Amino acid sequence: MSPLDDLPLDPEAIRLRAATLDPEHARARVGWLVPELRRHNRLYHVGNAPEIDDRSYDLLYRELELLEERFPDLVREDSPTRRVGDQPVAELLPFPHRQPMLSLSNAFSDEELREFDARCHRFLGDLAPTVINYVVEAKLDGLAIELVYEGGLLTGAGSRGDGQVGEDVTHNVRTIRAVPTRLLVDDPPARVDIRGEVFFDLAGFARMNEARESAGKKPFENPRNAAAGTVRQLDPTVAASRPLVFTAHSFGDTGDVDLPDTHLAQLELVHGWGLPINPINRRLPGIEAVIARIAELQELRHTLPYEIDGAVVKVDDIRLQRELGFVTRSPRWATAYKYPPPQVSTRLQDVLFSVGRTGAVTPVALLTPVRVGGVTVSRATLHNADQLTRLDLRHGDAVRVERAGDVIPQVVEVVPEEGRETRDPVAYPDRCPECGTELVQEEDKAVITCPNTLSCPAQLRAALLHWGSRYAMDIDGLGTKLVDQLLAQGLVHRVSDLYDLTVAQLAALDRMAEKSAENLITALERSKDQSLARALVALGIPEVGEATARDLANHFGSLDRIADASEADLAEVFGIAERVAHLVRGFFDDPRHTEEIARLRADGVAFPEVETTDPSPTSEAVAKKTFVLTGTLPTLARSEAKELIQARGGKVTGSVSKKTDYVVVGENPGSKHTRAEELGIPILDEDGLKQLLER
Repeated sequence: MSPLDDLPLDPEAIRLRAATLDPEHARARVGWLVPELRRHNRLYHVGNAPEIDDRSYDLLYRELELLEERFPDLVREDSPTRRVGDQPVAELLPFPHRQPMLSLSNAFSDEELREFDARCHRFLGDLAPTVINYVVEAKLDGLAIELVYEGGLLTGAGSRGDGQVGEDVTHNVRTIRAVPTRLLVDDPPARVDIRGEVFFDLAGFARMNEARESAGKKPFENPRNAAAGTVRQLDPTVAASRPLVFTAHSFGDTGDVDLPDTHLAQLELVHGWGLPINPINRRLPGIEAVIARIAELQELRHTLPYEIDGAVVKVDDIRLQRELGFVTRSPRWATAYKYPPPQVSTRLQDVLFSVGRTGAVTPVALLTPVRVGGVTVSRATLHNADQLTRLDLRHGDAVRVERAGDVIPQVVEVVPEEGRETRDPVAYPDRCPECGTELVQEEDKAVITCPNTLSCPAQLRAALLHWGSRYAMDIDGLGTKLVDQLLAQGLVHRVSDLYDLTVAQLAALDRMAEKSAENLITALERSKDQSLARALVALGIPEVGEATARDLANHFGSLDRIADASEADLAEVFGIAERVAHLVRGFFDDPRHTEEIARLRADGVAFPEVETTDPSPTSEAVAKKTFVLTGTLPTLARSEAKELIQARGGKVTGSVSKKTDYVVVGENPGSKHTRAEELGIPILDEDGLKQLLER
């Protein structure tokens, strides 16, 4: 301990000490401060036993900052000040994993857990003990990360990616206080890869959202997505300002490191090196004890200080793990048990009918606010007219709500109670709640729509935002608040009116200085030359997203040839289904759309022609294969995944049969997943689908 450490922790004393120390004493002080601050970090994040309060820590930290500012040569590689964030990176670079980061198979019932245990016994044969010891861990709902330590120093960190190559996020992971920049070991290994989960605990997430709301910013919806977005930021100061935490759960490549022979002992070793592990991990004898522990964790789920969406079961004996080995994308010695979404009862206050960009009118339940899976829910989707009929929903009903995929709130059932039959049932309006146009419903379709596609205020608002979105015309500055002002002031009545706006009109709007107005006009001018594929997306043709727009552009070469193509011609385009061809033809047959395209052209939107290309399959692994999608995928909407498959020659159907080639499984997949397993059909997660598409 430094002889200088007995000075009072007072801001002025700290400032004077840092300003007056000579180089020799400054070196000694830094030599004490760095390991001392690292020790307090470890006590707080790993041992959960802090010795000093936050203010004392912050003052010691401030002193180190001041000394390093005076003496730059004293800045050490493992200094805690390195966590505050360096210069932003230009882009996230690839991060190859020396040992693949595989996904886990899933179990959704006690019987499936027993079958997992039986498979382990069958595969091990005579090597299997009578009772296999398993480790049960909470399945943290965060972002999988691999840490690389060389000579004990943190030198790299990467996301899981496709399991082979992730994204290099070292600049952000360095800012996480729970991740030590130096391992607490006297003789560190030359290199070791340690894997774990980065996430927000609920208290930190709440504090962060309170700060965002105080600053006038929109709060984050849920901890998982916020953590994933934070870790992928290019500017590390963003991650440094947010309370990310980390928990280790396994090793990656370990080289010649001599490791203990059980999984739980390996975790204890990691903990001894200074990394946090989850204290609720348990070693249990046999699968029945595992089932009991998983049920116990489910009961504790909403009392934990972080979100979990299940439990992970691993064979504890490393020798048995090696014998069991791996299947294509997952280890045989581990599985993930997924909890069903939690359901909570609340009261229906009202139902509003929301009009989307395509004119679909969707019922939304307004609820008495209630906590569901760690999030306060006051609105929930009711999907469509069929759902209202199925629920027999009535004003004032008690209802049960869950978050589909632990994300989207939805009403799943009505709670029976006396007298509810006397209440008025919820019914769809006859006319659009936004423009008063009579609503229509196609035969055999659940969706009810407003046909006033160009003039309905809600559809116009959505169309303007869609036109300027990143995947369409990419008009920087055309956001929600500006669009609302343009509509309120009557400056825009259709998309083409955007190109008639002037700097003076824009500058007169709230929070729009002349410079901002000039920037938007510049962005609008630039958008006129966007590619044909982007322009097709921007037009909002039903079912035409990025991949389909690209295929149409490449096949026909110009907007006019697409507009003149027959339904049969459109259906010949590789990857475009007959239904999509029908919708595209219907779009160009509507004189309102052709008139708007003419207006856009008169305003200078180029719809530039492209050279036609051979529309052959881009993926032989997908062409002529049949896929079924089930559950909520991590990053792809169901429609996006379907579009990607169809663009490469695959077919997407709604039910699993012996003719199905692949079933793509996300969160909460339901019976289709079970049916696929019964039939022995290959099951892919999102990463597996992406790999197949890229072959």
